[in-house]
Amino acid sequence: MAAPLPARCGFYVERKRRFCKMVVGIGNQFCGEHANAENGNTKRRIPCPLDPKHTVFENCLSQHLKKCNNRDKPKPVYYVEDVNAGSGDEDVLDDQIALAQRSKAELDVYLQKLKTAVKEFDLKLDESILSHPVLNQELDNPKNGDAAFKHLKQQASILGNMEALSLLGANKCFVEFGAGRGKLSHWIHEALKTYEDFHFLLVERSSTRFKVDGKNQHFTAEFERLQVDIQHLDLSKVPLLREKKIPVVGVGKHLCGAATDLALRCLLERSEVCGTSESACRRHEWTDRTAEPGGAGPDVCGLTIALCCHHRCVWRHYVGKDFFRQRGLGACEFAAFTRMSSWATCGQRPVHDVCPSHDYGSKDHDEDHKVTEESDPDSFNGVPSPEDREHIGRLCKLFIDQGRVHYLQKKGCDARLTYYTNSTVTLENVLLTAVPAVSHQTDGQTAKKCLENYTLPPTEACL
Repeated sequence: MAAPLPARCGFYVERKRRFCKMVVGIGNQFCGEHANAENGNTKRRIPCPLDPKHTVFENCLSQHLKKCNNRDKPKPVYYVEDVNAGSGDEDVLDDQIALAQRSKAELDVYLQKLKTAVKEFDLKLDESILSHPVLNQELDNPKNGDAAFKHLKQQASILGNMEALSLLGANKCFVEFGAGRGKLSHWIHEALKTYEDFHFLLVERSSTRFKVDGKNQHFTAEFERLQVDIQHLDLSKVPLLREKKIPVVGVGKHLCGAATDLALRCLLERSEVCGTSESACRRHEWTDRTAEPGGAGPDVCGLTIALCCHHRCVWRHYVGKDFFRQRGLGACEFAAFTRMSSWATCGQRPVHDVCPSHDYGSKDHDEDHKVTEESDPDSFNGVPSPEDREHIGRLCKLFIDQGRVHYLQKKGCDARLTYYTNSTVTLENVLLTAVPAVSHQTDGQTAKKCLENYTLPPTEACL
């Protein structure tokens, strides 16, 4: 750009290699942010003490601090610090150690433990690639690009799975964790337009631009955003749920890493599953102990969460600790498995490109290596090939997710993991679902039952 745009700031931003595009006042050459650059300007701008990424006129600092977006704001009533964080006395420093910093012998020990743990079960997943008619028009819209089409296919399958589980209906509050722009809630709303008495809570810790909430502006009473980290959200104190006393359905699309565990704790640690199949998802009497710390929360009648980013899971937040401990595993093994889980999706270099000692690193690219039935488990004892590394990564992901299934079953849920879309749409194509179990089972039966009913395409066979 040779010159600034008309009526725009004349300050050249080196980092962006263009002139600032902020509008300037009449008779000024620079905007307020770059007023210091103007010759003869008597006003001095200084970095904001609350956030040095922006500046403020020095003589206006006191007024600015009262309205700065980074000022301390009153916490909402549903904010309870670390209410869903889990126990903090089990943190380990080992989870900060990268795979490349581990010796080959040490990594081989973890790989052997993984092999031993997964051989106890049949880790195979069913395909449940469904759709929902409410998205048919958008799926056929030629104006949508490839990226939009992939998101639509995922949203359609999530809604299709919710429909199959009878989770789409009236007298429910849908809580979308990690809502972002809120597109999943938007499509759920579109699918429920013929129903009455349903509500949405969109949980997102950061302020989000280009939200689709405006598309539902005629239904503002049904939509509410909760700008809070899931770690600090106590559903029992949300005014809407206290007033309506209706059961909730938890949803999430690509709920990243530890956020899934935080969401499960948020839903179930202080809440009850909606009973047996005869009473599931009906309006329950809700004991109003919400004024007490850790009071009872709303009934939960199901959840559907598309999982991703297992390398960002945290032992403190993880809900499957008992699942690990029952197999002689702990925080150190969990940290290693979460690191190795990234091999499933990050793309791999050929073995000869890897450091010849024990650098198991990888280079991102778009290739999607396929795991075959001929994968040799014993080859894990050496430097894994790219295909084996992807295979190991998928095993780590599935094993971590089975800990979540085990947790849900202990809470009285019928929980499942399924492939809800093809790997060509997204490599993170596993959906966690749960509904009230018909009858509660003993702890010794739960994990076994969950792992017996899955089938996997031959090209994705596990150990």
